[in-house]
Formats: sequence, C-alpha cells, structure tokens
Amino acid sequence: MKRFKTFVEEVENKSEVAEEQLDEASSAFKTRKIGRMKLIPIRFRTVGGKVVAQRRVKKSAVKGFTLRGGKLVRMSPGERMRRKRAQRRGAIKRRAKMARAKMRRMRTMRRRKALGI
Repeated sequence: MKRFKTFVEEVENKSEVAEEQLDEASSAFKTRKIGRMKLIPIRFRTVGGKVVAQRRVKKSAVKGFTLRGGKLVRMSPGERMRRKRAQRRGAIKRRAKMARAKMRRMRTMRRRKALGI
C-alpha cells in the first residue's frame, strides 16, 4: 500500500509540472500589449515548403500609427491611403489565387474519382 501511495504522489507531481510547462508555453504564444505596441510572439509558418519561425514582431496597437526605429510615428494621410489600396489589392489577389487553387483541386479530385482512387 505504501508503494502505491508513493506512485500516486509521483504521478501527481509530474502532472503538476506538465501543467506548469503547458501554461508557460501557452503564455508564450499570446499576443501581449505593451503600452501602445502589440508584441506578437513566435509563429511557425511554411515558406517555400520549409518550416520557418517568425520571431517576435512588434506592431502598433494605435490606429493610424506605425513603428519606425522602435518608436510610434503617425502615418501621413497619403501613406494611410496607399496602405488601404494595397490591402484591398492584396485581398483581391488572395481571393483569385484561392479560387484558382480550389478549381485545380476539384479537377484533380474528379480525375481521381474517375480512376477509382
């Protein structure tokens, strides 16, 4: 009976340690707000078929401001307009590319179905 109690205690201790490690890991992946900046943590992305870690990125948390040289600077109206146009253009391009990829995927699935795969 004594052995069983020590075993249970060891398992409980290990589970507590695992929970603490999980909490630390999850807090590392949360976006933190530091004053007027947002600190975006490490994200893993695939670029060109390779897994790449995108490091901690600092971004402005204030609308109409951007980070330059570690300081928040107000964007000019022209810059805001250019960014807005670029984002709209990028959204249209992403939508078109996604539609093209979807069409190709559906074509491939039709061929696979015809082959009985």
